[in-house]
Amino acid sequence: GWTYRRIMEHLGIPDRHRLKIWMKKYKQLGEFGLMDQRGRREEYIDQDRYVQKLKRENSMLKKCLKIWMQEVQPVSIQRSNR
Repeated sequence: GWTYRRIMEHLGIPDRHRLKIWMKKYKQLGEFGLMDQRGRREEYIDQDRYVQKLKRENSMLKKCLKIWMQEVQPVSIQRSNR
C-alpha cells in the first residue's frame, strides 16, 4: 500500500522508472522476476518449466490412480466372494 515515492525514499532508489520495472517483473513472475538473469537465464526458465511439467504429470497420475483403484476394488471384492 506504499506509494512509489515512499518506497524510493525507504530503499534509497533514485530512479522511479527502475522501480516501476522491478514491480512489474515481480507482479508477473514473482521472486524469479527479480533474479539476476544475465548469463544463465535459459537454464532458469527451462528448470521452472520442467518443474511445472512434473507437477502437472504428478497431478494427472494421482487422478488416474484414484480412478484405477475405484475400478479395481469392486472387481477384487467380487472375486473374494466366490
